[in-house]
Amino acid sequence: MQRACSIVLPVIMFLSVMGCGPGEDQMELSKMREFALSYTRAWSSQDPAGVAAHYAVDGSLQINQNTPSIGRDQLEATARGFMTELPDMVLTMDALVAEGGRYIYRWTLDGTNTGLGGGGHPVHISGYEEWTIDSDGLILKSQGHMDLDDYARQLAGE
Repeated sequence: MQRACSIVLPVIMFLSVMGCGPGEDQMELSKMREFALSYTRAWSSQDPAGVAAHYAVDGSLQINQNTPSIGRDQLEATARGFMTELPDMVLTMDALVAEGGRYIYRWTLDGTNTGLGGGGHPVHISGYEEWTIDSDGLILKSQGHMDLDDYARQLAGE
């Protein structure tokens, strides 16, 4: 057993130094988990600029097949829209998975529609985003997926 360990350990160290070991992927995923938690906190903070700051300057968010929000001004406006409808909104990160050079960020949103003109109805909905990350570690492209019909029904109290 001791001989096997003395052979395996140098091989693992060599692969890690060469960027081939499991440690590099784990470190990257750990770094992205911290980023995703920061993104989650930004959505819950009522600070739309904080959400937009997680995107590249020319980053985009498209929810389902709707027109994408491109650039930080539009991203901030999109975040502000959700935050206005649900002033007590709390986003929870359910999972973050690396998949084929991108990340799948799964979330659950809870809040109450008490914003301007809101009816005071609770909202609980889950969805996910497919992220492409740029070389600076920011979201270049996010393809969001959620049941917008269910979201609208909950806002209306149905």
